Amino acid sequence: MSEFATPRTVFQRLIDGVTARRPEGLPQLYAEDAVVVHPFAHPASRLEGREALREHFAQLETLPVEMKARNVVVHETADPEVIVAEFEYAGRNTETGRDFVVPNVFVMRIRDGHIVESRDYAHHRAFEEAMA
Repeated sequence: MSEFATPRTVFQRLIDGVTARRPEGLPQLYAEDAVVVHPFAHPASRLEGREALREHFAQLETLPVEMKARNVVVHETADPEVIVAEFEYAGRNTETGRDFVVPNVFVMRIRDGHIVESRDYAHHRAFEEAMA
C-alpha cells in the first residue's frame, strides 16, 4: 500500500467531512497551494490556498442543515492523479424543514494524497433555495 491515500479515498474523506459537518480536518485534505474553482456559483468563485479553504469550510458549522452524499460514482481517468466524481448532497434545512438535493460533479487532481486542484460543478442555486 502506498504511503499516500488514493484519489478516491481523499475524495471520500472530503464528502464524509462535509456531510458530517466536521470542517476542521477538511483543509488538510488539500495541498498548501491548492486551487478550487466553483464555476456555477453566483458569482463564480476561486479559492486559493489552505487558508481560503479553511474559511470556506468554516461556514459548515453555521449552516442549519443535515445532509448526506448519495449516488456517488467515481470515474478514474487515464491520468492517475485525476478523478471525476458524480454525486448528490441530499438533505434538509433544520430551521425550515425544507428538503433539498444538490447535484455535483467534481473534477479533481490529487497528488501525493492531497487535492491540488478541483473544479466543483455544483447546483448552487438548489442549495441557496433550500437555505431561503
